[in-house]
Amino acid sequence: MGAFLIVVNTLRYCHGLKGQGTALLWLILSLSYLYYLHGACVVFILLISLINYSIVKLFAHYKYCTSLIWSFNLSVLILNRVYEGYSFSSFGENLAFLDNYRGTFRWHICFNFVVLRMISFGCDYCWTIHSSHFDHKKHMQRCQVCYSGKTCYFALQERGLNVDRYTFLMYLCYLTYAPLYIAGPIVGYNAFAAQLEVPQKNYSFTQISWYGLRWILNFLLMEGMTHFFHYNSFVVSRLWQKLSPFEVFIISYGVLNFMWLKFFLIWRYFRFWSLVGGVETPENMPRCINNCHDLESFWKSWHASFNRWLVRYLYIPLGGSRRKLLSIWVIFTFVAVWHDLEWKLVSWAWLTCLFFVPEILVKSLSNKFQASSSLGMLVHREFKAIAGAMTISCLMVANLVGYVVGPSGIKVFISKMAGKEALPALAFIFTTFYVGVKLMFHIREASSSQG
Repeated sequence: MGAFLIVVNTLRYCHGLKGQGTALLWLILSLSYLYYLHGACVVFILLISLINYSIVKLFAHYKYCTSLIWSFNLSVLILNRVYEGYSFSSFGENLAFLDNYRGTFRWHICFNFVVLRMISFGCDYCWTIHSSHFDHKKHMQRCQVCYSGKTCYFALQERGLNVDRYTFLMYLCYLTYAPLYIAGPIVGYNAFAAQLEVPQKNYSFTQISWYGLRWILNFLLMEGMTHFFHYNSFVVSRLWQKLSPFEVFIISYGVLNFMWLKFFLIWRYFRFWSLVGGVETPENMPRCINNCHDLESFWKSWHASFNRWLVRYLYIPLGGSRRKLLSIWVIFTFVAVWHDLEWKLVSWAWLTCLFFVPEILVKSLSNKFQASSSLGMLVHREFKAIAGAMTISCLMVANLVGYVVGPSGIKVFISKMAGKEALPALAFIFTTFYVGVKLMFHIREASSSQG
């Protein structure tokens, strides 16, 4: 990180590099980084990237281009996992020796993020050619960042570029950009290319320095947490099967918080690197996991950059809010397959959708109900708190299945929770969630009043 930033920033400011010049510099450094990570397997990455670029450029003027881009990338995603990144020997005995030079990191794991970037490039290019309906003046009236004279990430993403900015050099730089290559956060092509031309100005040197210091403090928190609380050991060793229902929920809650903090550290480290390099990305984990009382806000504040990507490239093309009840099944199934080809992840995705449907229906009815009296407002608030507690309970169950018990442990889990001895624990847990949701309401209200 230090070496790359010194080289890039020194050459950029000394020689006034912009756009294609900055892209070439980052591409050279990023390819050397990829060669260290994946060795000879860089060939697979470049070959698939070239095929995707050719598809985009050849079929961009046709209406079915985005469908073709999605089909190709989904096929690549699945084949990469089925064949575990392929072996050179399968393409001929003369190439078998290259299997000894596969680098230090499995390329097809990182390539999941490259797939998202290839889809982003293709869709952004197709939409720029056909039409670009972003109303920047209207957006400025609602966005404080743009109103102040700067340009927010959303505007950079939605605003189409000139067609000549969708070059192969910029495309390859976007796919392999070192700070975001391994884990993101996910940035759209339009926003990335625009910031190579004009580096981000929304974060000052002081703000970026404080951002890095906070990362160090959170890293120390993780060190303390993993040293004293051994939630993951209970999961891996299957000892949870011998514990009480209340203890199983405590472990699940601990695993969920551990996962949140783990991804928090990973994503903020790479975002910090990208910010120093001049590229702003969406912030993953903008809100603490213990301050989310509905599934929608949970997913918006978990992998927030992925959520934005899904909204732009999948949710809106599928019909947006008009087909919300149907589109969530497609979206969450894609999310599960994108993570890995495992049934436990698919079961997690479908469980989440099952819990999501009632929330969508209740929210729709709640928005139509406008309480006028004090009693009506109190009843409405209590119902929201109960619904929030139910949502958190469902979220816990979905994550128990996805990350703790797995599909094979569902029967054991159900038998534990269905017994009479589990009822007091379940009642206590639900009451705790209810009180927690009421506290979240107060926190949100205090924040909005200060804003």
